Amino acid sequence: MSSARMIDGQRGQRYGEVLAVFVRDGVFEAEVYGTQMINDCPQELWDGLDATAIAADLGAVFVKLNGPREWVLDGLGSKQDPIEPVMREFNGILMRRIAKLALDDNPSATPYTERRVDRRVIFYFDEGKPVFELVAPGGTVYVMQALCQGVDANMSLDNLADLGSRLALPEGWTYRVRILDSELVIDTTTRDAIVLQDEFENSYTTAS
Repeated sequence: MSSARMIDGQRGQRYGEVLAVFVRDGVFEAEVYGTQMINDCPQELWDGLDATAIAADLGAVFVKLNGPREWVLDGLGSKQDPIEPVMREFNGILMRRIAKLALDDNPSATPYTERRVDRRVIFYFDEGKPVFELVAPGGTVYVMQALCQGVDANMSLDNLADLGSRLALPEGWTYRVRILDSELVIDTTTRDAIVLQDEFENSYTTAS
């Protein structure tokens, strides 16, 4: 285990996020509130979330309910706060403001479109564990960091190996499963993370 790793045993851990979208300096930006390391996003409370009411309360243009989700990584490392870590409760679910998401001039959630996230954290994927990857035509590799059960409630670690047959991948893209022969570390403490989602809202991040 890397000495920089702070939290282990995260694969399969459930969480949920509230993305509040604002217009700032003429572009869209989302503030991300999450339950990570606070609670497991209870389904009965999640089902009662009202995105319109939350947006009105926060003064946001709109709110996206992002989840529920499960980590597909194994550990978390150094975490810096890119934004003041405000705590808020949404329908009884306590969340912490953890990141900023740049949406530029397009706030729509478009599959296979890169977004920049200021989250300042290290992700760890264990040697001997599977990783689920999208590979773009130019060779860029995107590693799944979290699966989503908001679109398909049956999405789970157990069926990710067969996910490729269900994806409407852009021309030239591939989905693959690899067993890591060494620990994979993705460090975005000093740069924006580059992320994207597939049509099931599973989230991926560039490997370097």
